[in-house]
Amino acid sequence: MQTIKGFEISHHEKSKRIYNIKISDQILEKLLFSFNKFDLTALELKPFSRFTIAKSLDDLTDRKLGNLMNSILRDRNTGCFIISPLHKSSKLDENFFVKLSTAISHLIGNPNHDSMAGKYYARFHVKHEDKSDSYLRKAYKNMDLHTDGTYVKETTDWLLMTKLEEKNAEGGQTAMLHLDDWEYCEELFNDPISKENFIWGSPKSKNVDYKVEHPVFSKDENDKPQISYIDQFPEPQNMAQGNFLQKLSDSLEESRNKIITKLPVGSAIVANNYFWLHGRKPFVENKQLSRELLRIRGKFFQKNHIN
Repeated sequence: MQTIKGFEISHHEKSKRIYNIKISDQILEKLLFSFNKFDLTALELKPFSRFTIAKSLDDLTDRKLGNLMNSILRDRNTGCFIISPLHKSSKLDENFFVKLSTAISHLIGNPNHDSMAGKYYARFHVKHEDKSDSYLRKAYKNMDLHTDGTYVKETTDWLLMTKLEEKNAEGGQTAMLHLDDWEYCEELFNDPISKENFIWGSPKSKNVDYKVEHPVFSKDENDKPQISYIDQFPEPQNMAQGNFLQKLSDSLEESRNKIITKLPVGSAIVANNYFWLHGRKPFVENKQLSRELLRIRGKFFQKNHIN
């Protein structure tokens, strides 16, 4: 396993497919100093500044961190890591974690414009009451396993999710499933309907005014299955497509190989979006519940442009 000074790198306790990357206090102190030069408005309005803070992070590791993260995400056997501070600190506020998430994402690739938020990242609250039009903010509903970017034209190779806040929260664990660990992958991948084009739309809150067409499954460069699926947004055009989606949904949620883990505040989980599915377990009802998550998703750099 690769070593980087100032970082603790290990396998996740529940899966060797997931790496834990812990950032030392010394590295965090240096990042606090370099990040303070940029406020969030500058990062949102000046795209080049995002690469500046990404470079400041990578330079602290002699450019080893960016290479490690890319190698993990592109490796079919892994494809996921959780990166977080080694220790909690009151100095590490929400703004810091937005900047850290920005730096991490810009060492991996180019983030997509998030139409829901109108910028390269989105922040969304989960609270006791919700009147939204998707499962994203419904605290007491199970968010079934899915991938991101199913309803947009942009390529969505990877996904980053950072927990910015969580108060009065019980439950709400993150659920993950690697495609190669899913018991029904081969069966459903080989179903001819899986290669048909499905229509994918989205609710008004997503601010996407078009629909796209693509199959649920495709193949990667090594002819292994890739998936692009979310339960809420496909628009089946006949009985066969509807029944296929029901079987797909049921078999994902019934999988015994799901990884259920609780992410601490300040942790970011980053995953390959084509062979990892993610979801969330319901929270226990609490009127004071408050949880905020940051999301960035995008396209890998070409391999010769990683650094």
